[in-house]
Order: sequence, then C-alpha cells, then structure tokens
Amino acid sequence: MTHSFIIAARRTPVVPHGGALSTMDIHELGAPVVRACLEDAGLSPDQVDDLICANAIGGGGNPARLVALAAGLPDRVAGLSIDRQCVGGLDAILLADAMIRAGQADVIIAGGAESYSRRPIRMRTSENAPPVAYDSPPFTPWPDRDPDMAVAADAIGIARDIQDAWAVKSHQKARAATHPEIVPMAGIDRDPYARRLTAATCARAKSIAGDVTFANTSVAADAAAFVVVVSAKIAANMPDRAIKIITGATRGDAPERPALAPIGAIKAALEHAALAPSDIAVVEMMEAYAAQAVACVDGAGLSADRCNLGGGALARGHPIGASGAILATRLYQEMQARDGFGLAAIAAAGGLGSALILGR
Repeated sequence: MTHSFIIAARRTPVVPHGGALSTMDIHELGAPVVRACLEDAGLSPDQVDDLICANAIGGGGNPARLVALAAGLPDRVAGLSIDRQCVGGLDAILLADAMIRAGQADVIIAGGAESYSRRPIRMRTSENAPPVAYDSPPFTPWPDRDPDMAVAADAIGIARDIQDAWAVKSHQKARAATHPEIVPMAGIDRDPYARRLTAATCARAKSIAGDVTFANTSVAADAAAFVVVVSAKIAANMPDRAIKIITGATRGDAPERPALAPIGAIKAALEHAALAPSDIAVVEMMEAYAAQAVACVDGAGLSADRCNLGGGALARGHPIGASGAILATRLYQEMQARDGFGLAAIAAAGGLGSALILGR
C-alpha cells in the first residue's frame, strides 16, 4: 500500500454569513480556489481525475460537479458530493486518499464549500398538513439523544474563564498571523472576523447555553477550501511541495456528546500511525466552541501550545461543510515551515469525529 500526498492547498477568506461573500453560490466560492490549487501545483485541468466536495446545507444535487465545471475541469470529471456535516471537508480528503491508494486515480481535488448565506429554506411535508419550515435536520432517531450543539458543548463542563481565554488567544493569533493560503475574493484577502477580543468583552457576552456564549462560539460563515491529493508518482515531480497523508480516521461516539467525538478519531489515527501525542508538531483543532476545542486537546493528550498557531474558527467562522478542509489547508500551510507530523481534527452533530495526520 502506497501513500498519497497533498501538493497544494488553498481557501477563500472565511466571512460571516450576510457579509461580502453572501451573494456567491457554492460553485462561485469553490471554482477560484480549485484554479489556484492547480496553478500552485503546476498541474493542468486535464490531469484531474475527480473532484470531491463536501457540502452540508446546500440545496442538494451534486455541487461538486458545479464546482468542477465552473473551475474549467474537463467534462469527464464527474464530481462527487458528500455530506457528513461538519466533518465532511476533512472526510473528502480522506476519501481522496483512499481512492488514490486503491489505484483508482492519480490526481483528486478534495475539500468543501458552503454558503450559509444562501442556504435554502427547508420544508417538511406531510400529506394531511401544511409544510413546516425547519433549519436543521435530526441527527439521531431519538430527540432526547440529539441535543442542541451549544447545550452539548456546555455540558462538557469547561469553566467560562477557560473558554473565554481560549477565544481571546484564537483572535490574537489570527490577527498576528499571515495566511498565504487565502485566495482573495470580493476584495478581501484575510479573515475579517478576527478582532481585538478581550476578557472584558467576553465577560459582557450574552449566554447561549450556560457558560457557552457568543464570544466563545464560532459564527456561521461562507467559505470554500480545497487541496490537491496525488499519487506518489505525481508527487515525485515536486518533492518540495509534497506532504504525505500518513493516515486518518472517522469515528462515531455517543450522539449526545458530539463535541468529544474527535478524541476517539484522534486516538485511532495516532495508533494506526504508531505515533504518540507528543510526536505531533502542529495541530489544527476545530473551534466550533471553545469548550469543544479545549476538551478535545486535553482529552487526546495534545499540546495546546502547538494548536491553531494562526488562530482558529473562533476568529474566522464556521462554514460547516468547508470547515474540515480549511483545517487541512491551514495544516498544510503550517507544515511548509517544519518537519515532523501534523494533525487536524473536527467534530460534527450526531457524535462524529474525524482526524487527519500529515507528515514530511
């Protein structure tokens, strides 16, 4: 069994919903990122075997096909759309890795795209009743095991001052960092939500659920991110750009505690790679909630000092289907400057967690 490699990774700015990217459809967000990835990789569109795109709240169909066509890929690139909610963007990359290791392709573009601003209105129909609008589908068959995500995050029991301190640091790191992986769009070349968040501001923030507040929770957003995953044969032509996909894992956990699900995925990936948490040089941990990020870093035995070096989703926003791919894109960027191993991990409603390990 051979490994696959990532040779390019790009993303849009992450912009809170209703902002500068709010008029753009999924393919309009994704296509410029795909073109930038191919240019970075020195590949032509004709070399692409397939494109995998995660999307969680769009109107269905096959948005991967739309992205592929809008990006100028050949008509033969069918596009594959997946939905695993928040973990989908990372799972698209894991799927590309599996396809390449199976010998089914040499070049796959994988990631996610989400427009929270342009999400459709969903209606639940019944033969004997008028349609009823809803915003979120069920994630388990049992309502008592399908909690609101903020309530579930608060139930972890992380003290508010710890959550707030994590959020403040996320914004500080984001403001201090440069993010060369961003493809400028709508006149924006950075993540505009990052700001001078302070402990005093956090203390005034309105509670969503207990100690989970609007200051230590990520905002819904619009964005796209993609990476180019290739076989060893292709990667051999560009050793300076190639970072190996060591392994990855997706695991389910108790549906009522979705925020903790990445811990199992991280431990499974580390075990498969025969690595210890101390072997991980850099971590990109999803920050849907500060409580979730703190609990997963601690629960997996990772170093908080190596986590989200350029800031996290608390300072960007959470474009659901794209968030995992944004983590992978950030991880690839951080690993350009270091050797060793890096890890990205994310949680999803329903008790899902995914993890990806990259290495030189």
